[in-house]
Amino acid sequence: MRILIVSQYFWPESFRINDLALALKERGHQVSVLTGFPNYPAGIVFEGYGWSSIGRSDYEGITLFRVPLFGRRQGRSWQLALNYLSFVLSASLLGPFLCRDKYDVIFVFEPSPFTVGIPAMLLRWLKKAPMIFWVQDLWPESVVATGGIRSLRLVGLIGKMVRSIYRRCDRVLVQSRGFVEPAKVAGAPDGRIEYFPNWAEAIYRPVELEASAPERVKFPNGFNILFAGNLGAAQSLETLISAADKLRDEPDIHWLILGDGREKSWLREKISELGLERTVHLLGRFPVEEMPRYFSLADLLLVTLRRDPIFTLTIPSKVQSYLACGKPIIGAINGEGAKVIEESGAGLAVPAEDSDALAESVLKLYRLPSEKLEEMGKQGMVYYERNFNRDNLVRRLEKIMTEVRKEGLCES
Repeated sequence: MRILIVSQYFWPESFRINDLALALKERGHQVSVLTGFPNYPAGIVFEGYGWSSIGRSDYEGITLFRVPLFGRRQGRSWQLALNYLSFVLSASLLGPFLCRDKYDVIFVFEPSPFTVGIPAMLLRWLKKAPMIFWVQDLWPESVVATGGIRSLRLVGLIGKMVRSIYRRCDRVLVQSRGFVEPAKVAGAPDGRIEYFPNWAEAIYRPVELEASAPERVKFPNGFNILFAGNLGAAQSLETLISAADKLRDEPDIHWLILGDGREKSWLREKISELGLERTVHLLGRFPVEEMPRYFSLADLLLVTLRRDPIFTLTIPSKVQSYLACGKPIIGAINGEGAKVIEESGAGLAVPAEDSDALAESVLKLYRLPSEKLEEMGKQGMVYYERNFNRDNLVRRLEKIMTEVRKEGLCES
């Protein structure tokens, strides 16, 4: 099939759509991607990308069409709005001229913003190709929870945009079962919605590091809890810091933070303010390909989210990555994410933003024999293969694409 992926984010940014595009190409499909200048998560357009990057390029046999956008910068509301709208404008104006081929399917990747669906709708109409929309973040709920939008009028306008996009989707895929009903309420046509979860890229597997591995020197002696990923408002990093503060008298327990984002400066200041430099360590940001090496050195892998109704419905994608690496997990999250951790037997989940419960659970796991922690990690891997196997999910997506191609465009 000739597949056009529309995604505001793509390589060299680290998103699951990179792996999906490669998987589809490896299975013999002709894959093209309409995307913007890479700038996530630091907010600054990556070095080497600028006006000369506009147009066609190649990535591992995949055709890329890049359009300009305004970087996220510090992630303030007006900066994010410019980031979202600049991609909509440039992709809508330049996309039809760059993406001149015929396509069998248009596949939209939406980890936020939902506005990525606007240029995709235009291309669906121009190309007469059915559109599949993969929902990672629910709007308007997500933008209200993380962006602090309180204007009922603005929320209403966003809701109308979301409804308009959903109506023009020939299939809506949701990454969590908890998304199904909210998507229907927001306008996704009943009968066109399917649960389609995330998986972990093939690189996420247990690894054994050599004794001289450079990553080892970054890990202190003791019991190491590793948080990896975006450092943003949704991650409730206050919970992590508060739990670390409660366990400050346990010198053997260390908290390592791997990643970057808008809350990194706050983290650095809070660590200094509370005098936690001895037990909380900011490691920085590293290529996604190196993540399994860092995971292998951790005793526990940590996931946290804010206590908000929208986040009870989601499964943070790092959960799948953690499970695939065979390491025990501690989560301070509610809802679907907590359910996965508990069902898998890979670790413990405590209520979101409950730093007391997080500290207590960390102590409980710290006191377990290492053999028990290893068994938790193995159970997580078994659960991952049963529920999130990459090859099985990609085959299922191919089947969905074939179906919508045969069905043609649904009525709006």
